[in-house]
Amino acid sequence: MKYEYLSNTPLEEAREKFLNSLKEAGTAYKTEVIRTRDAAGRVLARAHYARRSSPHYLSSAMDGIAISSKLIESANESSPAILKQSDFIMVDTGDPLPEGTDCVVMIEQVVENGDGTISLYSSAAPWSNVRQIGEDVSMGDMIAPSFARITPSLVGALLAGGVLDVEVVKIPSVALIPTGDEIVDSDSDLKEGDIPEYNSAIFSGMLAEWGAKGVVYPIVRDDPKLIKEVVSSAAKDHDAIIVIAGSSAGRDDYTSSVLAELGELVIHGIAIKPGKPAILGHIGPVPFFGVPGYPVSGIIVMEKIVRYALSMLTMIPAAEPEEVEVTVTRKAPSSLKYEEYIRCQAAQANGKIVAVPMSRGAGIVTGFSKASGMITVPQNCEGLEAGASIKMQPFRKLSDIENTLCVTGSHDPLIDEVADILIRSSGNINPVLISSSHVGSMGAITAVRNNEAHLGGIHLLDTETGIYNLSYIRKYFPNGGAVLIRGVIREQGLMITKGNPKGISGIKDLPGLSYVNRQKGAGTRILLDYLIEKEGITPDQIYGYTKEEYTHTAVAAAIASGTADCGMGIYSAAKTYDLDFLHLWDEQYDFLVAESAADDPRVLKFIEVLRSEEFRTRLEKMGGYVLKDTGDTVVI
Repeated sequence: MKYEYLSNTPLEEAREKFLNSLKEAGTAYKTEVIRTRDAAGRVLARAHYARRSSPHYLSSAMDGIAISSKLIESANESSPAILKQSDFIMVDTGDPLPEGTDCVVMIEQVVENGDGTISLYSSAAPWSNVRQIGEDVSMGDMIAPSFARITPSLVGALLAGGVLDVEVVKIPSVALIPTGDEIVDSDSDLKEGDIPEYNSAIFSGMLAEWGAKGVVYPIVRDDPKLIKEVVSSAAKDHDAIIVIAGSSAGRDDYTSSVLAELGELVIHGIAIKPGKPAILGHIGPVPFFGVPGYPVSGIIVMEKIVRYALSMLTMIPAAEPEEVEVTVTRKAPSSLKYEEYIRCQAAQANGKIVAVPMSRGAGIVTGFSKASGMITVPQNCEGLEAGASIKMQPFRKLSDIENTLCVTGSHDPLIDEVADILIRSSGNINPVLISSSHVGSMGAITAVRNNEAHLGGIHLLDTETGIYNLSYIRKYFPNGGAVLIRGVIREQGLMITKGNPKGISGIKDLPGLSYVNRQKGAGTRILLDYLIEKEGITPDQIYGYTKEEYTHTAVAAAIASGTADCGMGIYSAAKTYDLDFLHLWDEQYDFLVAESAADDPRVLKFIEVLRSEEFRTRLEKMGGYVLKDTGDTVVI
C-alpha cells in the first residue's frame, strides 16, 4: 500500500478524512437488550414507546374525599354544602377514583361537624385533583428517541410506560496494546532504562468516561511479528484497537507497517504538538489508532481524534469542549508548523481569569493532573505574547477556577502543604484551591506588579544590608501596590550526594565539581552568586552553573540520580531525597501580596493557615524551618 509516512496533516483535515474512511469501511455500533432497571447511563439504540398508559386508571392526586362535583357546585363561604357519610368516600393519593365520583377535595378543606356530617365552603370543578389515564404518558407515546442517554429519571419513565427491557448500544470493547522493549509493568522494581507502563491506565479511564471499555493487553516487545500477531487477534475480538508507542519514525517503530499489512493506513502524522506521530486507520470496520508513547502526546491524540471516532461506536456525541476567555501571564512561543496545546494553571484575579503556561514536555503527565485547562496556539502562529487574550478549555469547573488562589514565585514545598490544609479544613466543600507556578522570586514581583497573581513567595537578599525582601519591594513598588506577609526562616545550603564522597566542605570547593543550579531570578540563584563572589569564584569556573532547574526538589532529584555532585537548596528537599546537607545560610522566605488582593477571602484563608498549628506541625516534620511572626504583615 502506498501512503505518506509521517505527514503533517492539519487536525481538522485528518479527523474528517479518517472518519469518512471509517464510514466507508462499515464501522458501526452494536446493540444488546438489557433490563430497563439496569440501564442507567446507557444509550438507547432505537426509539422506545410506551406499552401502557401511566397512570392506567383514574386516580386521586392527593389525600381527601372523592365526591360528585354536582353536590357542591353552589357551596361558598356564606352557604356551605353539608354532606353526609354516604355522599363522599375517603381517599389517599394514588387511590383509584371511586365509581360515581368525579373530583377530589383536599382533606384540609373538609370541616367535620361532629354529627357525622361535613361542611365544604367552596365548589370544585369536575376532575379537579384527579390524575387522568395517560396523564404522564399514554400507550403508544414515544418515551425517548434513538441514542438518548438513559438517566435515572428516564429509567422511571420507561418502567412507568411498561418498557421492562430496552435495546441499547453495546459498550464497545477497545484493545489497548502497550509496546516497547523498555516498557515494564508499573508495579515492577525499576532498573535503569525501564519505563513504567501507565498509559493504558490513563487511556482506560478516558475510554470509560466516553462510554467504552478498555481491555489492556500484556506489554508486547518491539518485534513486528509479535505486534502483528497481537493486533490481528485483537481485531477479531474487539471493536477498536489502540497500539501504544511505536508510532514515530525510530528504528523500533513498527506500528504503521503492521497496520499497512493488516488493513488500511489512512493518516500517519498530524500537525499537532504534542501528538504529531499519530497513526489512524482501520482493519476492516475496526478502527485502529497508533498513539505516541509519551503520555501527554497520547492524551492529546485521545482527546482530539480517538474520542470522535469512538462516538461512531458509542453513539455519544463528542461535543466540542467548553471554552473561557483568559489572559496569558507570560510569553508562550510556538512553532509555525503545528497546532500546539499548552497546559495552564488558572485563577481569577482582578475580575479576569489569568492563565499561567506550564511546562510543555510530552512526557510530563503530572502536568495534566495539575493543570486548570489548556490553550491552543493555532498552526502558522509564532506564539502568544504576555497579556494576550485567548480561549482556554477548562479541565475544572469554572467555580473551582474562581475559587483558586494564584500563587507564584519562589518554590517551596510548604505551598503544597498549605494547599492540602485548605482543602482538608474545608471538608472539601467549596475549598480554596491553589494554583502555583515556580518562576523565581523576581518572577513573583513581576506577576504581583502586573496583577497576574494574588501572591508570590520571595526570598531576595540585599547583599549590602543582609536584609531580605524589603529593599526589593521599595524598588519595584515605590508607590505602594503590595503587602509583605511574613513567612518562615528556612535553612539554605549545599545538597550533596549521600556520604559526601567528594569531601565538599563549602562554596570554595565548587570549582571542579558537577553542579546543578536554579534559574535566573530565583532567590537561591542570587544567594549563590553572592556567596561565590565572596569566595572570588566566577560562574565559568563551576561546571553545570548553566544547568537550571525550577524547584528545590528538581535540584535534589538531579543530585540523587548522580547527574550532579551538589546544588544549593533548602534542607527539606535534601531530607526528602536522603542527601547530605551543608548548612550555609538562614534566609527569610516571605509572601508578597498584591494590595488589591490583601482583603481577598482566599488570601485571608491562606494567611490563616500560615498561623495554624497544623501548618507548624507539618513544617516541623519536614525540617529546616523556623516559624517566627509567620502570617504577620511587615511594615515596609
